[in-house]
Amino acid sequence: MSAPLFTPITFRNLTLRNRIGVSPMCQYSSVDGFANDWHLVHLSSRAIGGAGVVMMEATGVTPEGRITPACHGIWKDEHVEFLKRITDFVKGHGAAAAIQIAHAGRKASHAAPWEGGKKLTSGGWEVIEPTPIPFLPEHGAPHEMTIDDINRTRDAFVAAARRAVRAGFDIVELHGAHGYLLHEFLSPLSNHRKDAYGGTEENRFRFMLETAHAVRAEVPKETVVGARLSCIDWAEGGLTIADSVRLSALLKKEGVDFIDCSSGALVADAKIQTGPNYQVPFAKEIREKAAIPTCAVGMITEPQQANDIIANGEADMVFLARAMLRDPYWPAHAAQVLGAELDVPAQYLRGYSTDRLAAPRRKTGS
Repeated sequence: MSAPLFTPITFRNLTLRNRIGVSPMCQYSSVDGFANDWHLVHLSSRAIGGAGVVMMEATGVTPEGRITPACHGIWKDEHVEFLKRITDFVKGHGAAAAIQIAHAGRKASHAAPWEGGKKLTSGGWEVIEPTPIPFLPEHGAPHEMTIDDINRTRDAFVAAARRAVRAGFDIVELHGAHGYLLHEFLSPLSNHRKDAYGGTEENRFRFMLETAHAVRAEVPKETVVGARLSCIDWAEGGLTIADSVRLSALLKKEGVDFIDCSSGALVADAKIQTGPNYQVPFAKEIREKAAIPTCAVGMITEPQQANDIIANGEADMVFLARAMLRDPYWPAHAAQVLGAELDVPAQYLRGYSTDRLAAPRRKTGS
C-alpha cells in the first residue's frame, strides 16, 4: 500500500498523483517578464522527478508588480506562448502545472538577491501600497493606492488568471503572503487606510476577497484556485492565526480551493521562530477550523517528515522549496525511502532497481 504522501488527491476535476508540490521559487531570470529555457528546464525537471504539482514562481500581474526587473510576468498576451510550452511538458510528465500570480507592492523595484537585493536607485519604478509606509525607512514612502489603483490592480489579477488558463495552467494561486501587496492590505501593520479598504478586519480583507471572487468568476470552473497566506506576521499587532482562519473560511466561500500556509515577511523586525515543521501548525488549524484543504510549507526536507504531516492529518499536501532546488528528484527518492510505488519516465527506468515501479511513462523526446 502506498504511503499517505503518495496517495492521490482531487481538487475539482483535477486529480494529483501524490501530495508533493514544488513551491513557487523566484528565479530572477526573465527579461521583460518572459519565461525562457531556464524556466523550462527548472520546472520540467521537477515534473520528471515525480512531483504532483509544479508551481511557477511569483509572477507579476503588472510590470510594476515585479520584485525585480528580472522577475517573471504575465501582464501581456505575448507571455503566453512560451508558458504553453512549459505547461505541455510538465503535464506530459504527470504533474499538474500551477502558477502563482502576484504583485510585490512596497517590496517592488529591487535588485536581484545576487546583485545585493537593495532598492533600485536607477532603472526602478514607483511602488504602490495600501498606505505609504515603507518596508525599511531608507526605501522612502510608497505611493498610496487610490480606488482607481485598487480597481486596476484587481483587474490585472483577473487578466493574469485568464492568460494563465490560456497558457495551460491547471492551478492559479493568489499570492497573499510574504509582505507583498495582497498581504499588505490584510495586515493592520501595513494597512492604515481610512476608507472601505482599511481599518476593520472586514475592510482589510476586502481587496483579497474581491480579487479571489473576480478571479474565480473569470476562470473555468475546472481551474483550481488557491491562495498563499502569511498565516501570522510574527510581530505584535499583526495578523494572528485566528485572523487567518477567518480569512480562509471567507476565501472558501469565494471559491478558493486550498490555502498554502506560510508566514511572516511583512515587517523587517519580525521575530520568526523557525525550525522543522514550524509552519505546519498553521496548516493544521486552518484545515480543521476553516474546513478547507491546506498545504504545509517551510523546512520540510525529509521523506518521513513529509509523510507524517499527511498521515497525521495536519495538511492535505506538502510544498517543498529549497529541498527541491537541491534535488529535483526528491519525490522519486522519497518513494524509495517510504516503500511507495515509483513513477518515472521510461528513459530513467534503468536508474532504479526496484519491484515497485509503476507502469513507466511513455518515452518522449519533448
